[in-house]
Amino acid sequence: MSSTEISQKLWNLCNVLRDDGVTYHQYLNELTYILFLKLSDVKGFTEQIPNEYRWETLKDIKDNKELFDRYRDMLANISTKADNETIKEIYLNASTTLRKPVNLRTLITQIDLIDWYDEHDRDTMGQIYEDLLERNANEKKSGAGQYFTPRPLINAMVRLMAPKLGEKWNDPACGTFGFMIALDHYLKERYDYVYAADAKTRKFQETEALSGVELVQDAHRLALMNAKLHGLDSTIYLNDTLTDFGKSLKGYDGVLANPPFGTKKGGERPSRDDLTFLTSNKQLNFLQHIYRSLKKDGKARAAVVLPDNVLFEDGDGQKIRRDLMDKCNLHTILRLPTGIFYAAGVKTNVLFFTRGTSETGNTKKVWYYDMRTNTPNYGKRTAFTEKAFEEFMTAYTGGLSGAEVLSQYDGSIDHAKRAAIKDERWNCLTLEEIAAKNYSLDLGLIADESITSAEDLGEPIDLAKAALAELEAITKEVNAIIVELG
Repeated sequence: MSSTEISQKLWNLCNVLRDDGVTYHQYLNELTYILFLKLSDVKGFTEQIPNEYRWETLKDIKDNKELFDRYRDMLANISTKADNETIKEIYLNASTTLRKPVNLRTLITQIDLIDWYDEHDRDTMGQIYEDLLERNANEKKSGAGQYFTPRPLINAMVRLMAPKLGEKWNDPACGTFGFMIALDHYLKERYDYVYAADAKTRKFQETEALSGVELVQDAHRLALMNAKLHGLDSTIYLNDTLTDFGKSLKGYDGVLANPPFGTKKGGERPSRDDLTFLTSNKQLNFLQHIYRSLKKDGKARAAVVLPDNVLFEDGDGQKIRRDLMDKCNLHTILRLPTGIFYAAGVKTNVLFFTRGTSETGNTKKVWYYDMRTNTPNYGKRTAFTEKAFEEFMTAYTGGLSGAEVLSQYDGSIDHAKRAAIKDERWNCLTLEEIAAKNYSLDLGLIADESITSAEDLGEPIDLAKAALAELEAITKEVNAIIVELG
């Protein structure tokens, strides 16, 4: 059975539970609790689970009520009985939304019947779980879309960052850990570290190389499970990056992130004393945190998804942009298509930058790529795939194709090669030009074909003027009649 077929089968099980009042998001949490027990059986770490809660023990209980009682007991107590930290975190404050014992039996029976391996991919559990996360994110009623960045965008950002073995990467608002999972997949694909690297390198990659922070407990639980299913024992903190805790997150070789959009409730500012410009705007605070968390070695780099307002907001927004361009080489801004995630009208961008060795003067010019103007409306009819990024990746790298980016690109920025790329969507602005526009970065968009300039309208403009004049004349006549009638 293929991974797609398995994920569809698991997703369909939710429909069985709808009469039990279980939502898609609740179901994914419930599935995580049960799948982890099956995972321990398949992956061979069942000894980390207390004996009375192990997969074989649970599925052998014949009476549905007895099984349900044991399951609820497990959710309430496994965090205190288990020694493994990941197990403790996954089941922290866990509770079931199931009400009918027969539905628990259905889940356990159906999951046990699944063949978790196929001839093409000997280990499909991680892929299956990611597919479930994506299905949940696309289900609008679940509200989970805010934790899930589209995979084509994640993959493009990872490839252009060109991560290397031995580097430390972080996502300070990691959701379900999608960026770090993709980064690990990239390293396995490019360097094959699981088989080709020595034991020390493998251990570093699996336990220390990747980390994240997530504020929402349900998302944190899903992130832990996602990492575990992909063979990672990464540190994923349940915490708030914008509190004092975030001060300890520093010294990274790279950051990939899609911080939450919006503002602190009631205009509240973050409780950090190390951010120069404290604002109620979450994205501006995350941006400050990110470029301050990078190593000051001239190599540490970041790619961050941010909304349009970060590019043009006055006051602290302008100060933060100047600080970013001082401390980092902000070399590229990608104007993303509208509505590929979040609400349909939300406009987003990716900022690519490298931390300098000095505190000032690191940005000289900024390259823009416009993927927004005169582009398809992505949705059910037009799928948003990695193919959409091909021209941008060629421009960004100075001429490499998609396959070459994966196999050859080292993350360097060559302005001469970039300048040789002929693409109307690709243009460059100097720091002086940006400064002349009050340090607004809301630039780089090409002419919109749906909007024609007044000079090109010709006769329609004259007709409109004539119509307005006629309307004014009629209005005067009507007012005169009204006066006469008294």
